[in-house]
Amino acid sequence: MLFMVHLQLETLLSDEQLLFQKDHRHLEHLLLLLRLEGKCSLLSIASILKALEYHPNSVGYLSQFFQSAGQALPSTLLMPSQTCVFYLSDEIFALHAPILVTIDAASTAILNIELASERSADTWRAHFEALEAHHFFSLGMASDRGLGLVAGYRAACDMALWVADYFHEFRDLFEVLHHVERKAYAAIDKEDDAARKFARAKSEATLAKRLQQYETAHHTCEQAMALYDQLALLLHLLREALHICSPHGRLRTPEDVRTELTLLFHMIAELDYAAIPNTRKPLHQHLDDSLVPFKHAETIDAELRAVVPHDVLDFLVLAWHHDHFSYPSPAKPQHYHQHEREFWLACAAELLADEFDTLKTLVFDKLDTIVRASSLVEMVNGLIRPYCNSCKGQITQEALNLIMFYHNHHRYKSGKRQGKAPIELLTGTP
Repeated sequence: MLFMVHLQLETLLSDEQLLFQKDHRHLEHLLLLLRLEGKCSLLSIASILKALEYHPNSVGYLSQFFQSAGQALPSTLLMPSQTCVFYLSDEIFALHAPILVTIDAASTAILNIELASERSADTWRAHFEALEAHHFFSLGMASDRGLGLVAGYRAACDMALWVADYFHEFRDLFEVLHHVERKAYAAIDKEDDAARKFARAKSEATLAKRLQQYETAHHTCEQAMALYDQLALLLHLLREALHICSPHGRLRTPEDVRTELTLLFHMIAELDYAAIPNTRKPLHQHLDDSLVPFKHAETIDAELRAVVPHDVLDFLVLAWHHDHFSYPSPAKPQHYHQHEREFWLACAAELLADEFDTLKTLVFDKLDTIVRASSLVEMVNGLIRPYCNSCKGQITQEALNLIMFYHNHHRYKSGKRQGKAPIELLTGTP
């Protein structure tokens, strides 16, 4: 009874001691989770702490805490020994200040993130030289055609190859398709409207007038739909021509791809639409840049055919092709690609027997080194953007260091890298 009395008095009369007040580490974990996982602004975090009666909870304290944490982290990864990587680089803007980002294509680890004053060739050159000083060796880089970015990379890594990002290369051409589609729908609406007006006409003169209007609208609609169908078909063939392998499992050669693209560009130019010539001309001028991945594929094909039986190699290449497309595809196409992958793997397994696992891993690993786009760095840009929005663009280098550390050590929840963190994939160390 005496014990119960003391317990009740202590509960009623003493100051409440919450967990965070006893364990400062718990508060630090909470702050980092709210900022990095929850992407909360400092003002929102302060409001949450105040509502939970956590102390300290001022915006000034939070700002100092995150700045100190960011200062303890590097902006460039340091490797213990020379590491060969393929760069994916891009720029993102916080207000008017560019953020220079370079990631590894295979692991998606952020290698260097830098808040710069400008994005000239000299700034990018220093960015890549910092990576070289931290024991990174560039096999190549994929990016858009940013003048400073490309010039800076070629100045720092003059012997490495540069891959033009396919998304940026062909985006304008596919935008034309959207314009044509909208015009086709508008023409369909006008034809439908003309048909309704014709149906409401009463007098013979009005009927003749409305019939002429309908025939004009119908002709315009037919032309618009035909233009859309033709352009959509040609762009579908263009997309297939850019696949690394043919439908028969053979890796495409640069000469074959050049022939296909040249023919398709010529056919697209023949379409009667004013915006097409201005869009197609740069693509034709930069055709050699689009063939760089296929030159790499040609080298890999020669290496693999010296080790893997030729008929089996075609099966494994097709399996890799469908495996590659299964991850970003929606549900129904994903099931199709997964089914095709298993089918071609089963064909290869029947012929290879005990060597199947070794040769399958060899082929998949080799083909995974072919880079055709820098779209993965856009994923990192998408990660950075909410933090810039939450601080109204007033982001600091210390905040970028925190974001880089969080991304590199955060395990993927889905996809081909599920359960692995980027830093783990880069170093091979759990």
